[in-house]
Amino acid sequence: QVQLVESGGGLVQPGGSLRLSCAASGNVFSINAVGWHRQAPGKQRELVAAITSGGSTNYADSVKGRFTISRDNAKNTVYLQMNSLKPEDTAVYYCNADVRWLGAAYEYWGQGTQVTVSS
Repeated sequence: QVQLVESGGGLVQPGGSLRLSCAASGNVFSINAVGWHRQAPGKQRELVAAITSGGSTNYADSVKGRFTISRDNAKNTVYLQMNSLKPEDTAVYYCNADVRWLGAAYEYWGQGTQVTVSS
């Protein structure tokens, strides 16, 4: 089992920056990939960025060039650096882990952290 705890959300003005953290604990060596997702009111949850255990990354078109996903293996933490924030980035941000263990796949989610971009 894997536990995920997000932090770093808050209120920021348009054009500002925030860094979200996703700290993993438990069976961390079984994590295949970690993704950041977001869900705005009345909208479906969408993938924002992901990073694999091999270091490959991918981003939603809407955040390319503004957001950067990275990881610190020593701290079992994945970060989402968000720059040039826009009001449309307002959402609850969740991290999720894709876990592979004994031939089976599992998915774990954190509790979410609110990001509000507003003047």
